[in-house]
Amino acid sequence: MRKALLPAIFVTLFALLLLPASSSAQIAVGVSVHIGPPILPIYTQPPCPVDGYIWTPGYWAWGAEGYYWVPGVWVAPPRVGVLWTPGYWGFVGGVYAWHAGYWGPHVGFYGGINYGFGYGGVGFVGGHWGGGGFVYNTAVVNVNTTVVRNVYVDKTVINNTTVNNHYAFNGEGGVAARPTATEMSYEHEQHIQPTANQLSHEQTARADRNQLASVNHGSPATTSMDKVDGRRFNQQARIAQGVHSGQLTPGETAHLEHQQKNINQQVRTDREANGGKLTNAEKKQVNHEQNNASRQIYKDKHNDKTAPK
Repeated sequence: MRKALLPAIFVTLFALLLLPASSSAQIAVGVSVHIGPPILPIYTQPPCPVDGYIWTPGYWAWGAEGYYWVPGVWVAPPRVGVLWTPGYWGFVGGVYAWHAGYWGPHVGFYGGINYGFGYGGVGFVGGHWGGGGFVYNTAVVNVNTTVVRNVYVDKTVINNTTVNNHYAFNGEGGVAARPTATEMSYEHEQHIQPTANQLSHEQTARADRNQLASVNHGSPATTSMDKVDGRRFNQQARIAQGVHSGQLTPGETAHLEHQQKNINQQVRTDREANGGKLTNAEKKQVNHEQNNASRQIYKDKHNDKTAPK
């Protein structure tokens, strides 16, 4: 583990000064921490549930209790024609600084991080806008072909763009990538901040203790989702609210968390066995188990037991 050499605020300003002049107006350096993020977990991408949704890869975010995993998820872009540039951690001057992601006409520099599923380190090869809609490259992304019709296959882009590692940060000890002249030119374009759904998605992940690296040791309970506010995360949000309000005792919380962990593991195993998808029977079984879990959450939150103050 590296230790900071300079005060965090000073280092953040120092990191900004080291960025190319053309990028300073667009790149937002957020939180700076002294500990590097874990490596990126390997996971299966769920199929795109809605035509026009774009994949936003999972990432390690920082909160009051350390790093937590924000699952990769399909989201609706803020408007037609924009693409997602993922955020990334950069190690500069003794600290790790977070460079927030954004929407824009082109995919800019994201640290050379191999997030997978079209984000191999440079640009995005998982699809493009055409004819007023988004067209998906099924060589690198997973789509539900019953609802998504605009697809093509281009396998030539895989080896040309993929960085063969799972580092979650750019800089010494991580990915040694620098922005190209083209990527730097994209910094002059108009950018759009993450959508309300994306912000809500991150907040929900932060409230789920199973997503904490200190709890899961780099193997998050939920690595990816087909859409924001999926039922699994809604259940976790209800548990987190119960803990915060004192309605759930430590024992009740542990039992409910274990229940959700088992369901998540079942979904992960079933998807891996079926090429990233769930069969109708598996979906029915998961829904049944979540119904039982939902009733248990309500029961535990509304009994006479409360957490000690």
